[in-house]
Amino acid sequence: RVLSVDYENRVAVVEPGVQNLQLSAITKPRGWHYAPDPSSQAACTLGGNVAENAGGPHCLKYGVTANHVLGLEVVLPNGELVELGGGTTDTEGYDLLGLFIGSEGTLGIATKITLRLERLPPAVRTLLVDYDSLIAACESVSGIIADGIIPAALELMDRRTIATVEDSVLAAGYPRDAEAVLVIELDGLEPSLDDQAGRITDICRTHGARTVRMALDETERAKLWAGRKAAFGAVGRLAPDVFVQDAVVPRTKLADVIARVHEICDREGVTVSNVFHAGDGNLHPNVPFDSRDSAQVERIGRVMTEIMHVCVEAGGTISGEHGIGMDKRKYMDLVFTPDALDLMARVRNVWNPKGLLNPGKILPERYRVVRNSDTEIDHNAPDGRAAVTGVTV
Repeated sequence: RVLSVDYENRVAVVEPGVQNLQLSAITKPRGWHYAPDPSSQAACTLGGNVAENAGGPHCLKYGVTANHVLGLEVVLPNGELVELGGGTTDTEGYDLLGLFIGSEGTLGIATKITLRLERLPPAVRTLLVDYDSLIAACESVSGIIADGIIPAALELMDRRTIATVEDSVLAAGYPRDAEAVLVIELDGLEPSLDDQAGRITDICRTHGARTVRMALDETERAKLWAGRKAAFGAVGRLAPDVFVQDAVVPRTKLADVIARVHEICDREGVTVSNVFHAGDGNLHPNVPFDSRDSAQVERIGRVMTEIMHVCVEAGGTISGEHGIGMDKRKYMDLVFTPDALDLMARVRNVWNPKGLLNPGKILPERYRVVRNSDTEIDHNAPDGRAAVTGVTV
């Protein structure tokens, strides 16, 4: 349930099962919205968003979930109810609120969420830019940000994604012959938007854009966004399963990393389609496959492992918004030192000493809690390091 909305103070209090889009639908008539907008916002819950620190297309300008959560009511594994943060900015002491957001259910369960609302922008410009080259589209992204423009959203889709969207019920009118398109949205005060749109148009054309088209009205804008947000579902029609990867690389490395992703997939004989938050370098290579075929599963595993290594080598990291879960535990050593991982395990054990909540998530398998009794907890620490036991910090 949405428990309360305080428009004067820009605050909403919700229970964790409220759908992301539901909050914006309730507040829109009064001129407000909740800014983080995952592609799954019609289905995903705000509690899940907190657990994953979810992002979305418009988080380039407005920030991810953590930037919009003011407070949480949390049930700890021992049943204790605690308040983290509050209804106003809370900067004193340790940032326990920030620690909890993105913890994937390993520290506690959020039962009440206090969120910051944003005013709906007074004006919006939405551009569709198409290219004969995926690499040129990636280079345009770096050019736009380097020029000092921060769009509200800057999304990229490649040829395969375009085709699957256009074959779906949410066809958006994307050019089927394009190798890539950018969906770029600007918002703010009316006088500045046309100038920014003009600068973006010049930058994109400098990098080889074929056409730059601006949505003429809200209906056309909504259609462009409906296609983009339906992209993952559309790709899901291609095979029984789809592996959706999530990683982040520096914007200046987008073109190189995308080229490497295609090299890897071509070599392994798998099909890849790309739809991602290009503005912040958040990649989402999608690989359709059939999980009933063990050879395909093995091949997909090799592909994703190599892609993760490529992203880290490019100066990136292993997750942007989808979290770690169990699948990416094996990659944590690529980006964190043993000391850092050991400290994370110690922090987790303070909150969740018996490993009752979401066991096995985030940290590598060697940090899994093994309950020898009701009071003693053993961790198989790496390389003969001292075991992390109980709530020792």
